[in-house]
Amino acid sequence: MGELNQIQAMIIDLDGVLWLGDTPLPGVVDLFNLLHRKSIQYILATNNATADPNSVCNRLATLGVNVEPDRILTSGQASAQFLQLQLPQGALVYTIGESALRIALTQVGFTLTDAADGAQAVVVGLDRQLSWNTMAEAALAIQAGAIFIGTNPDVSLPIERGQVPGVGATLAALKAATGVQPTIVGKPEPHLYLQALQRLDAEPERTLVLGDRLETDILGGQHAGMVTCLVLTGVTQRQDLVDSSIQPDYVFEDLPQLCRALVGEMP
Repeated sequence: MGELNQIQAMIIDLDGVLWLGDTPLPGVVDLFNLLHRKSIQYILATNNATADPNSVCNRLATLGVNVEPDRILTSGQASAQFLQLQLPQGALVYTIGESALRIALTQVGFTLTDAADGAQAVVVGLDRQLSWNTMAEAALAIQAGAIFIGTNPDVSLPIERGQVPGVGATLAALKAATGVQPTIVGKPEPHLYLQALQRLDAEPERTLVLGDRLETDILGGQHAGMVTCLVLTGVTQRQDLVDSSIQPDYVFEDLPQLCRALVGEMP
């Protein structure tokens, strides 16, 4: 376990940590003020491929926190960067996803296509307008040998009325149709976290992962060899810790308690 007073960088999740749905959580401004005061570098990393870095920055600004877009890393951006290691610039990519994912792919030089023919990769994110035709083209491209990438493995998403299909459900359908296992870039796989570490130019053992989900945030941080910290303001509750084999290095009730620990006010 790394000591909190030795932490030089942080990788911070969004939903369940900084806000819950549309509601900001206590301690957000104090956390960022503390990070600046202690010169702790940070990246805000999310599995949400529909998130646009500029929109995240604008939302934080309404809370009184000024963050530059280069401090945001989404699973869509991470997938685009991961694919850069596999394919040349200009390669044809078929995507299931929304505008933020498409922008992330084109920004690094890929050419998007609406048809399976010639597609060298299929990148799958959340698409709330998903159609059978879109799925069919993706399946045909994968069967023809296209690289198959998923932005994250979440099979469901919570909404006010219950659980609805997430990216993982789409990936499961395509896997069933093609027999091909996708490569997951987002949490809990290490790719997103390793890209964040590269941006931070930080050592994993002196980097703190802050999240609210054991099976993604915490497990992903452990896969990447980082110090892990769970806050109980989102998905995971204290009873879940009792029942889980995934155990973070630190557990705090909320951001104010974490801030007190970072300044040495807790035993």
